[in-house]
Amino acid sequence: MTTITEKQPMTQFWGWKHLELGAALLSGILIAAAWLIGRDENSTLTVTLYIIAFLIGGFAKAKEGIEETINNRQLNVEMLMIFAAIGSAIIGYWAEGAILIFIFAISGALETYTLNKSHREISSLMELQPEEAWLIHEDGTETKVPTASLPVGSRLLVRPGERIPVDGQIIYGHSTIDMSAINGESIPVSKGVGDELFAGTVNLNGVIHIEMTKPSSETLFQKIITLVQSAQSEKSPSQQFIEKFEGTYVKAVIITVLVMMVLPHYLFGWDWTTTLYRAIVLLVVASPCALVASIMPATLATISQAAKHGILVKGGVHLEHLASIQAIAFDKTGTLTNGKPIVTDFLVRDEANPLETLTLLAGIEAHSNHPLAVAIVTYAKGEGIPVKPTGHLEDVPGYGVRAFSTDAEWLVGNPRFVGQVEAEHFKNGLAFKLIEDGKTVIFLKDEKGILAAVALQDTLRDEAVQTIRQLKRANIQTMMLTGDNEKTAAAIAGAAGLDAYVAECTPKTKVDRLKHLLATKRTVGMVGDGVNDAPALATATSGIAMGEGTDVALETADIVLMKNDLSRLPYAIKLSRKMQRIVKQNVIFSITVIIILVLSNFMQVVDLPLGVIGHEGSTILVILNGLRMLNPIK
Repeated sequence: MTTITEKQPMTQFWGWKHLELGAALLSGILIAAAWLIGRDENSTLTVTLYIIAFLIGGFAKAKEGIEETINNRQLNVEMLMIFAAIGSAIIGYWAEGAILIFIFAISGALETYTLNKSHREISSLMELQPEEAWLIHEDGTETKVPTASLPVGSRLLVRPGERIPVDGQIIYGHSTIDMSAINGESIPVSKGVGDELFAGTVNLNGVIHIEMTKPSSETLFQKIITLVQSAQSEKSPSQQFIEKFEGTYVKAVIITVLVMMVLPHYLFGWDWTTTLYRAIVLLVVASPCALVASIMPATLATISQAAKHGILVKGGVHLEHLASIQAIAFDKTGTLTNGKPIVTDFLVRDEANPLETLTLLAGIEAHSNHPLAVAIVTYAKGEGIPVKPTGHLEDVPGYGVRAFSTDAEWLVGNPRFVGQVEAEHFKNGLAFKLIEDGKTVIFLKDEKGILAAVALQDTLRDEAVQTIRQLKRANIQTMMLTGDNEKTAAAIAGAAGLDAYVAECTPKTKVDRLKHLLATKRTVGMVGDGVNDAPALATATSGIAMGEGTDVALETADIVLMKNDLSRLPYAIKLSRKMQRIVKQNVIFSITVIIILVLSNFMQVVDLPLGVIGHEGSTILVILNGLRMLNPIK
């Protein structure tokens, strides 16, 4: 049957799809013409048309069958069909042989359509990759060029708000970088000269120059494309079993047919024409075409449908695993949570006015597009405060900002910036208690000391609660594995409705917990996005990565939620379970049809035309049943 390998470019399949289908339809027209002419006893022209129909309709499958036989050194179902068609012609059943070729060609065209559809849907997602970068020339001028054309060592300009186009190192400037795509943490980090940057991260506020350290072919999106291409050739255990079974079964059919060409003549007294005829019918009806086509079209259609909904599945084996999943563990930051902080607590000095203090702090932060600053400004606006930029700002990378006015100066930043000891004693240590609870705390200091402290924390994704609820309805146990402290973990787990959680996890702890789950559950999934999740993703039966996660997580995972949408996970499980039901239907149906046709042939109930229709019709039916996976499910 048709498969895709890395040596076969996609453009070949675009052209081949139309050519194969056109050849099948043309052979059908020739067969119809031969049958009409044959009614007027014009046998020479009739046979000629049938021969042309044989050649045109059967070329693609014959070529495929012969090449596979030579490469794998074993017979396949394509060769059985070739033998059956030739045998039909030898004993004078030209129309039946031609119809066999025609229906077989149609089923082949349907398979090719499935392959093309899967390629097209998945490839459309890959258009999101960064394709251009600002190249700095020796004379200082800048030109926008394709990233694919850049050699290692190129100097590139990255402006605020732009995505880092390649992996590189900062050689000029400093900025705050949103590293959530790499480490899964919602808090951006300051980067300066000598620091390493990764493709896919975002430059938030400073102009920087970087030196490219890796080829563009090794960026995040290029690696995803490579994974997509290799996914097509990865077969599920069921498909591998069917293909191994096919070789043995075909040999058994050939031997049985050879015996059938002789034994019934002596055993049952059949004449030689009937004996040969029944042997040819057996060759047709016993061929496992429908059985071989039971799995791959459904699998590829499922991969295609998943890709349409932002789910990248790296092969059929992972669909089978996902269908039987019994428990799923989740990372917290960037997976269950948004990766974007919000203000949870606002503390002010006893004698200070909270409203005036918040107005001052929001005015200072209004100068910045740092996520923490944006969160504070958003909080102030939510309190009904009209925010206007206050004073002049000086950025202190890694610490915070210094703000000035004509008669005052303020510091806004972390405890080290405003004074560690003073920060620890502010409000009797309440601010540091918030830090111990897993929150990020920013301090505001004036000439008298610390004026205020604001605590920020990541929030649960809107779709997380619904996702967990749907997984529970599907009888799947849920657990969270996080490096956060006990209290933060308990709060997030409770809000999400998880069955269990484990806090303060190291990468090794996550692996150990998954191994413990695997000892009690047959199949276990892991959902994560960071480098520290990669070992757990590899350990799980099904590793599932968030689409904006690190390249390591994406490479390690078996399934990627490309749109970073956690609600796609229950949909993926529904798809995989529906695919398993369809595959089972196809296998049972195809085996039943083969048994009925073989028994009917021995009883001389079914003739060659009916055998051809029954055999090839069942093949087309299982392919069409598999193509039902192209339809979205509710």
